[in-house]
Amino acid sequence: MSLTSDLMAVAETYCSKTGRSPSRIATIIFNDGKKFDLIAGGADLGTRPFERAMAWFAANWPAGVAWPVGIERPLTRPSATLSPEGRGEEEVSP
Repeated sequence: MSLTSDLMAVAETYCSKTGRSPSRIATIIFNDGKKFDLIAGGADLGTRPFERAMAWFAANWPAGVAWPVGIERPLTRPSATLSPEGRGEEEVSP
């Protein structure tokens, strides 16, 4: 798998288990509700946004839900715990 497909698998699992839409999660993480659609369509994603997204998912992963098999789960940092409702005051640092 590529890093992009890893991110999409994590996002799809998160959304299916929480009931949140991909556009809402993309808005929280990237401040762009279309980002997952763009990535699915072949758009590129830089290293920092990728790391920020994976850190956000790791920090906000629903309890009792298994992380997707074969995808490395990053260690969470306090700065990665943005509110699932919005970007909040904190930014995930690279």
